[in-house]
Amino acid sequence: MRFPVSILMSVSALCLASCGGEPSAPAPSDHSAPAKAAPDNRTAGYNPDRNAYFGDLHIHTRNSFDAFIFNVRVTPDDAYRYAKGEGLTHPSGFEIKLPGAPLDFVAVTDHAEYLGVLPAMADPDNPLSKRQIAAGLFSTDQADILAAFQRVSGAVRSGNTDPEIVDEATSLSVWADTVAAADRHYDPGTLTTFAAYEYTSTFQGGNLHRNVFFRGEAPTRPFSTLDSVNPEKLWDWLDTQREAGIEGLAVPHNSNVSNGEMFEAETFDGAPLTAAYAAQRMRNEPLTEISQVKGTSETHPSLSPNDEWAGFEQYEYLIGSDIRSKVSGGFVREAYGTGLEFDARNGFNPYQFGLIASTDTHVAGGSMIEQTHFSKVGIVDGSPEQRGSIPPGGAPNWEGVERDANAEIWFSRWSAAGLAGVWAEENTREAIYDAMRRKETFGTSGPRLRVRLFASPAFGDGLLDDPALIRKAYEQGVPMGGHLSGTDEGSPPVFIAMAMRDAASAPLQRLQMIKVWLDGASGQAREQVYDIACSGGAQPDPETHRCPDNGARVNLEDCSVSADTGAADFRVAWRDPAFAADERAVYYLRVLENPTCRWSTWDALRAGTAPHPDLPLTLQERAWSSPIWYQPSPSAP
Repeated sequence: MRFPVSILMSVSALCLASCGGEPSAPAPSDHSAPAKAAPDNRTAGYNPDRNAYFGDLHIHTRNSFDAFIFNVRVTPDDAYRYAKGEGLTHPSGFEIKLPGAPLDFVAVTDHAEYLGVLPAMADPDNPLSKRQIAAGLFSTDQADILAAFQRVSGAVRSGNTDPEIVDEATSLSVWADTVAAADRHYDPGTLTTFAAYEYTSTFQGGNLHRNVFFRGEAPTRPFSTLDSVNPEKLWDWLDTQREAGIEGLAVPHNSNVSNGEMFEAETFDGAPLTAAYAAQRMRNEPLTEISQVKGTSETHPSLSPNDEWAGFEQYEYLIGSDIRSKVSGGFVREAYGTGLEFDARNGFNPYQFGLIASTDTHVAGGSMIEQTHFSKVGIVDGSPEQRGSIPPGGAPNWEGVERDANAEIWFSRWSAAGLAGVWAEENTREAIYDAMRRKETFGTSGPRLRVRLFASPAFGDGLLDDPALIRKAYEQGVPMGGHLSGTDEGSPPVFIAMAMRDAASAPLQRLQMIKVWLDGASGQAREQVYDIACSGGAQPDPETHRCPDNGARVNLEDCSVSADTGAADFRVAWRDPAFAADERAVYYLRVLENPTCRWSTWDALRAGTAPHPDLPLTLQERAWSSPIWYQPSPSAP
């Protein structure tokens, strides 16, 4: 029996909060096995069907040069306390606090380059304070701060050691303290913490940064761009650590401002990609960060002109400059298509990564909610005027005012985002890390939205109503992050897609399937956005594949939203109406909330001024699942 193209039903909170599966990563062509019996040392929250957990895997403290320069003085311990729900003092003097419940997992990812050196220079009892550069590094004047930032960040971008800044002994000591703080705050079942850091490579102005996480034991010394600016050397180092029993992985971020280099069709040194390159990259980088304060990296309007939602929170400038980043080669969806083309031509795919999101906060606490956004870096963007959301100088509107260039190019374009989500058996280092490794992950633009995806040609008609839906979905199919191989019969897969709203945010408007496939006639990657579930029980138009307008609106006088329009959750069984058994494809979910006010509109409303005329007034918060890859049968023509 076959499903119709789409079947829409309501999903219960219980079903979305749990699911099941094997904790180890399956081979790319294998189905995920059902969960094993719970071990004797499981935590109280252990669930063989897996729970959704939320975390922030991109946090900076005073130990990062570009945080301390901006008067950030909080520590890794403060970051973990913030994740638990405690308040922190922002460098501008006000209290910040995590909105909602405590996080489930968190990692402090201070820059490995010059780690902890600036705080040491600020200590008059430390010999580093006597270095000539120290006198000019610490100021409350914004111009002096930015000049100091340019010098230190320039040294990081070049990969050349600045002898005035570097101190190996200090950095090693601070790294040991960072690892110890993660161990100190690790509370299995309540808060998972990882030893982690950021590798800060920049190439031709483009961001090639990676956050590096360790499953358990951490090395005594992190690999940084002072060792090599080539990320492939980081992978070599991670392989070496793994051979020594230290398991780690890296997560690229801000590919949107990589100047097209993050998903390039050649190596760092310009050589052709190989199967060995693809295997090593996927072994060490199974995930990428799709959204954070410096913008969203899903896709760009110029790459996806038929996607009405492609322009979400676009930040387009190379970091620390007014130069626009090259678009092609910098976005996730295009990279999925590039990977399919490589696979068809060469038999390997270097871009089979899953998705997460995080904040990239530099004040130890993430600002991921629009209404309470306090930006990113400290005293230079801590007020609405500094970040360009209200007119400068107390003006009531924007007519004739002189705008601050830094606010116009940088701070006002930054986002209140994002959060990492995983599906794991329990809240422990092993379970959370293994979910990341097998790519059973999702990212959100800030709210605690949940998305879940399974696929199999074997799913039966009654599965959506089956109380054992999740267990059977694992037994008969693959979850997001998995791979499906075509059968000789060419049976199209059935996708079980789910989404649940954040009760503290807006209702859901629509659930979408994003398909990227390799066109059999042209050999080129194509894409299509399908609305597969609509709020209010509406059905997508069979020609346009779009939901009708659900009527949700925002009142810009007070930022109130339509409370009685939208869905709490979605569950749908869907078949691709254009499925071709002999065409490679990638499928991932995107769920959209009803429109709400952007943070800049909230700032203007509170200040009683006109909103910035060049910034979006509203947005639609969203979440993205990791994909499922479809591979034709070897016997397919």
